[in-house]
Amino acid sequence: MQRIRLRYTKRGRLRFTSHRDFQRAFERALRRAEVPMAYSAGFTPHPKVSYANAAPTGTGSEAEYLEIQLTQERDPASLRALLDASLPAGLDVIDAVEARTSGLADRLQASVWEIRLDGVAPEEAERASAVFLAAEEVQVERRTKNGMRAFDARAAVRALETSAADSDRPDGKACAILRLVVRHVTPAVRPDDVLSGLRAAADLAPPVPAAVTRLAQGLLDEETGAVTDPLAPDRDAATAAPSMAAGPRAATAPSGDNPAGAGHGTA
Repeated sequence: MQRIRLRYTKRGRLRFTSHRDFQRAFERALRRAEVPMAYSAGFTPHPKVSYANAAPTGTGSEAEYLEIQLTQERDPASLRALLDASLPAGLDVIDAVEARTSGLADRLQASVWEIRLDGVAPEEAERASAVFLAAEEVQVERRTKNGMRAFDARAAVRALETSAADSDRPDGKACAILRLVVRHVTPAVRPDDVLSGLRAAADLAPPVPAAVTRLAQGLLDEETGAVTDPLAPDRDAATAAPSMAAGPRAATAPSGDNPAGAGHGTA
């Protein structure tokens, strides 16, 4: 059994697809691409797909991850291309690597988010960000399936920076860009929670809904605040040991077994 880890995007209108919508679309893509999937046991078998920390509905993302299990070995780069061609534009599979290490979900420690605030001057956003960062805690509320829940939105924010959008906007309106680095904690702190915190702590209230995009997620370097590629350990392992199966396959080759697939490139 082979495990392949994929990075995919949610762009444009497809950011409004729910996680369940994406699951259905992805399973259809697996069938179209004739991927040799492994299935769960029981009366209703399901393809073995592990989804990790999906972005909220309505937010765009350049860094969503999942892992699939196969019954036959496939080249990750070729598989990526087949799946990408089988999904609608906006749900794009942009990277694939053979899983050679454990714990992909454990590596998703933080996310980098970009929040576009149309109608907000960069100076006002910077002032509000400074107030938010200076606070020891910022209590916000979110409705959950068990009712309203209050929690601290400040503690999870590792970094918060402000910049201006392109100065040559045709409408001439102000637009601020926030870039957040948010730790993955329990309860999860989402970009809209940080916006609620900015409203509560600094009275920042954008006149129109914010456009939110996840730019990256992965391991967090607490010293620098950098979020690194969670697939890098698999690439490093592939470089150090191109294929764990190469030895046994080579040993059985004289008896007529096919050694093909003993090593795979990565996308």
